[in-house]
Amino acid sequence: MTDDNKPLAAYAAAFGFILLMVLTAVFFGDSEIVLPEIAAMAVALWAWREKGWLRQPEKILIVPSVTATIGFAVNLLDQSFVVKILLVLCLMLVAMRAIRTNLAPALATGFLPVVTNATHYSFLIAIFVTTFALMLGVMLFKLNRGVPREAPVKYQYMLVYLAMHLVWIAITVLAGYPHMAIIPPITVVVYESLQMPMYMRKMALKQVAVLTLSALIGTVLFLALENWFVVATIDLALIYGLLHLFKARIPATYAFPFLPFVFPAEFVPQLPVGAAIVSVFFFSLVLAYKTYEKKRMAQVPAMA
Repeated sequence: MTDDNKPLAAYAAAFGFILLMVLTAVFFGDSEIVLPEIAAMAVALWAWREKGWLRQPEKILIVPSVTATIGFAVNLLDQSFVVKILLVLCLMLVAMRAIRTNLAPALATGFLPVVTNATHYSFLIAIFVTTFALMLGVMLFKLNRGVPREAPVKYQYMLVYLAMHLVWIAITVLAGYPHMAIIPPITVVVYESLQMPMYMRKMALKQVAVLTLSALIGTVLFLALENWFVVATIDLALIYGLLHLFKARIPATYAFPFLPFVFPAEFVPQLPVGAAIVSVFFFSLVLAYKTYEKKRMAQVPAMA
């Protein structure tokens, strides 16, 4: 295989894996098998070779499985939606701290069972099978070759991430839209953005635009067409074009079109507007925090 063919083959493998997931859900008549974040992970791991996600291949299976189990177990509790979200948020951050990982997509797999009200064990089985397959692909084809296993985990960003979400959850509850407290694809990008050494206004605007448009594409197609396989195929093609148009690599963009497959039906039409509002809120906060952090770091030599 030539170098020119490798990207094409990698995309084909990732897209094929995603479509197989959708076909499996259709075959079993179980929407909980459709896992939006797995679509993002397939492209990021197999096609883009995201170093931050490839460092410790075994955690591709372990961390999302742990957070998904946390989310699934919490969702079975007799508590309100908001209490469940808060519990999952705190327990996931504790688990990620204990496992010593920054694998952001695990946040989405943890929130997903609460957001979608997953109650069948097929959800956990699907998480385990798909993450195992992704891990196996990375190991067999040595996609992590040359990527150092160890990297500093900046735990202070977990506290900033937690604080931002507590504020937003309070706002959604007071506004009467608690179902918009968490949108899994966005929460992943927020966490990753906090970890970036440099974060500029241009990046924030690009994230808002791409995530909102991907939500719009996914919602419109899902509501307009009945055949899930056709919807998924068109979704992948359009998202591929969207990212090339914006010259962006945001894995969560591939997750958004699959959220309508599992999101509560009554809230699906609200997803594009919700994505825009939630994105503007969070990425404005991230930009403000990173700007403050940059100024504070610039003052350190002067104070010394």
